[in-house]
Amino acid sequence: MKFGILAPGNIARKLAEAASGIDQIEKYAAASRDLGRAEAFAEKWGFSRAYGSYRELAEDPEVDLIYVASPHSHHYEQARLCLEHGKHVLVEKAFTVNAAQAQELINLSEEKGLLLAEAIWPRYMPARKMINDLIEDGVIGKVTSMTANLGDALTHVERMVRPELAGGALLDLGVYPITSALMLFHEEIADVTSTAVMSPEGVDWINSITLTFADGKKAVLNSNMTACTDARAIISGDSGYMEIRNILNPEEIMIFGRDKKMKASYLPPEQINGYEYEVLACMKAIEEGKTECPEMPHAETLRVMRLLDEIRGQWGMVYPCEEKKDK
Repeated sequence: MKFGILAPGNIARKLAEAASGIDQIEKYAAASRDLGRAEAFAEKWGFSRAYGSYRELAEDPEVDLIYVASPHSHHYEQARLCLEHGKHVLVEKAFTVNAAQAQELINLSEEKGLLLAEAIWPRYMPARKMINDLIEDGVIGKVTSMTANLGDALTHVERMVRPELAGGALLDLGVYPITSALMLFHEEIADVTSTAVMSPEGVDWINSITLTFADGKKAVLNSNMTACTDARAIISGDSGYMEIRNILNPEEIMIFGRDKKMKASYLPPEQINGYEYEVLACMKAIEEGKTECPEMPHAETLRVMRLLDEIRGQWGMVYPCEEKKDK
């Protein structure tokens, strides 16, 4: 399968590293608005072609799957370009700026019979099945709540601070604690409460979100782009709790009893860097003629995007691209 990367930045390098370890993938083309940047990326990672525009990549008839790695603000436009040219697409999280954009892309992919998937890597990892299996086995009893957080000092990163790039902690970091909760609790969300500390530019520096589900379960979630946090999740049951070290890419799953002493520890399998699982899932779905990956179906992408919209609505945080559309 011939693989293309659109927007070869930091996250794209991780996908290129993962693709390098998959025999069935041919690293075919990289595209940037700066041809020199595309050429440097292609040379470093062994892609055979480089393009100085995204349209050239989308129009290349040899390309099978394109990974969109640009800032959130551009996902809709660029994923649409790829779909309109008959390409299967893997879009970096957050999928789009809002749920309306996500729905339009999903409708287009289904109309054209093309795969469209969100690259939210914890959804695809073997560690997720390990967590689910342990909970179903009752190792911590009946689960009723969880906490999760993710933070890093990122105020120096341009795409994080600029509203026109859909910056802020929520779409970049907050999606991970939210994903942790939605992979655990499947009932309808009955109540959402949230607060945020906003930057002078008008994006969220720090946020805190509490989700209450229809069955009475609760998740308390935090993300922060001004400080480093421990990036842990705690899942609590009536006979103990589970601690997940590193919610981005689980490194260890620890089980504690009611006495707060560790009873067991589980390590996920060896991996390239964790990003390979979403690429493998896309390949399998394409081979099976699917328009979505079972690991992250379109319904779940929309569930997340609608929740993000609701949370931003509580803060009054509107991105410039959304204001322009309303005018």
